[in-house]
Amino acid sequence: MTDRPDAPLGDGPVVLAADVGGTDTKSALVDASGRVLGLRRTRTPRDASDPAGAIVAHLARLAEGYRAQFPDVRPVAAGLSVPGLVDETSGTAVFSSNLGWRDAPMRALAESTLGLPTAFGHDVRAAGDAEHRLGAARGFDDAIVVVIGTGIAGAIIVDGRPHASGGYAGEIGHSLSDPAGERCACGAVGCLETIASASAVARRYASRSGIGVPGAREVLAAASSGDAIAAAVWDEAVDALAEQFARLVATLAPEAIVIGGGLAEAGSALFDPLGQRLDALLSFHRRPVLVRAALGDDAGLLGTALAARDLVGQGA
Repeated sequence: MTDRPDAPLGDGPVVLAADVGGTDTKSALVDASGRVLGLRRTRTPRDASDPAGAIVAHLARLAEGYRAQFPDVRPVAAGLSVPGLVDETSGTAVFSSNLGWRDAPMRALAESTLGLPTAFGHDVRAAGDAEHRLGAARGFDDAIVVVIGTGIAGAIIVDGRPHASGGYAGEIGHSLSDPAGERCACGAVGCLETIASASAVARRYASRSGIGVPGAREVLAAASSGDAIAAAVWDEAVDALAEQFARLVATLAPEAIVIGGGLAEAGSALFDPLGQRLDALLSFHRRPVLVRAALGDDAGLLGTALAARDLVGQGA
């Protein structure tokens, strides 16, 4: 558990924010000066019989802990972001293959349990909003923020506004990359996620080499040391990303593509070949700059807090 000594969000209402991931949930209070207090990571609860209820109950326990730890910092709203398909307008968690819910009225559940107005949204769109307002996408009216970790998802910003399309936009990881490829957890075949996510890089290397590795970082290290299998797996991931980015460039013409998540930690080992391969695929298209995300692992949480503050502003 750590506190951020700075105040990245600036002055505004006090809010509680929780960014739910498939493995861990990040949460914090944001005080009136914009300081992020009590930032902590807890295990995301699983309950097959009531997956949405388990998340909201966990959020209530977190809120109780923050009340005890910071009795003078009283939130006037909450923010909750989750993965999967999310309809922000209706407050519905439409679908999550990893966490197991369908059409869960998540916002209503959270508001009833917490007794606070709650901004509810998608975790990567929240991260994208934070990068656009505070981080690496700042200054770009048209941008795509791609988070590459266990899965791959994106936030699309058009004319300075997030584009959600009822919650279905931005599922870059589930765009087709290989029609003869692996079956994805979503049920489709050959999704980008099965080739270029950090977990896929590790899994594909282990399958071909017989050597289990914790993650993509170890595959890259092996590739750099001359392991031909690791190099092939890494190259395939970069190729798949470049091809999908080229399609996005032709369709949406972003000024920038901001890349975050675990794979972005590879730095130039990812960005240099990715840029070269993207250049080779484009002709007349506007070439976006490829930028590493600035807010790191906190982007989703900061975006969730911004959404909660926005909700208070809308009600004023």
